[in-house]
Amino acid sequence: MIIQLDQGSGGRAMHELIDDIFVSALQNPLLAERNDGAVFEIQGGRMAMTTDSFVVDPIFFPGGNIGSLAVHGTVNDLAMCGAKPLYITAGFILEEGLACSDLRIIVASMAKAAQEAGVQVIAGDTKVVPRGKADKLFINTTGVGIVPAGIDIGGRNARPGDLVFINGTIGDHGMAVLCKREGLAFENEIQSDAAALNGLVELMLDAYCGIHVLRDPTRGGVATTLNEIAEQSGVGIRLFEEALPVREDVLGACEVLGFDPLYVANEGKVLAVVPQKGADAVLAAMKSHPLGRASCLIGEIVSDDPGRVFLRTMIGGHRLVDMLRGEQLPRIC
Repeated sequence: MIIQLDQGSGGRAMHELIDDIFVSALQNPLLAERNDGAVFEIQGGRMAMTTDSFVVDPIFFPGGNIGSLAVHGTVNDLAMCGAKPLYITAGFILEEGLACSDLRIIVASMAKAAQEAGVQVIAGDTKVVPRGKADKLFINTTGVGIVPAGIDIGGRNARPGDLVFINGTIGDHGMAVLCKREGLAFENEIQSDAAALNGLVELMLDAYCGIHVLRDPTRGGVATTLNEIAEQSGVGIRLFEEALPVREDVLGACEVLGFDPLYVANEGKVLAVVPQKGADAVLAAMKSHPLGRASCLIGEIVSDDPGRVFLRTMIGGHRLVDMLRGEQLPRIC
């Protein structure tokens, strides 16, 4: 057996690889939680820690670049744990021949993104490999943050009766990157939604600290992320087709290219699974933030069909929304 591109998709092939090789060898209670980051006790408080790698192609795309994306992605993984992000480290693998002018722009965008998110890049590492041994630039990050008392957020916490919210349109990042990569031009240039979500999440938790699950639907999109939650919690999830927010230009690009927006990556979206008693407060908080103006209810947690996600169609039928199996859009983040 050799590694296949499908195993980096964020979908079922990647989960099987992780279970077979990584989890089986490195197993421990924190890793077994399988969230975006680990939350652990330290000196009477709780911290969250996450790590990520960024290999997006192209390294510049409408709405951002690999540098700002690295900061946004790391901050968001911490925020999905309910943490206040504080510090990031960054490791750079540079290919011989990369233009220093491009690197300056990328690092400057990281600095700007970090300042806006209220975090600091406090350590790093730089390696250079020969021409042809990498593809311009890869970035690896680690982030740490503090988890406030009373917050318990994780993929295992969804319960029947909970409601599922999202803070805006889906598929923007994946289509922005793909169109740039392939040189596809539409009437309006699709912009990535990449953004730091910690400010939005802080407002949501201030409104109701009992949120059960937060997850950013990156690789594999909304469909794959909800399947992960359904499996972790042992519940079913029902989506409402008429409620799914998709921009017209993104929907048009998906139709032309043969993609389902539910499986296209996002980098500025949060899925929130919220008990009904806190739903109104959380939705109002989401709508009060610039990144949540278009927030809406898109589904519900049910006891039927545990571990599976179904879409209630606009004509009243139901179809299974399975986890992404193969690689739909390689190197999207």
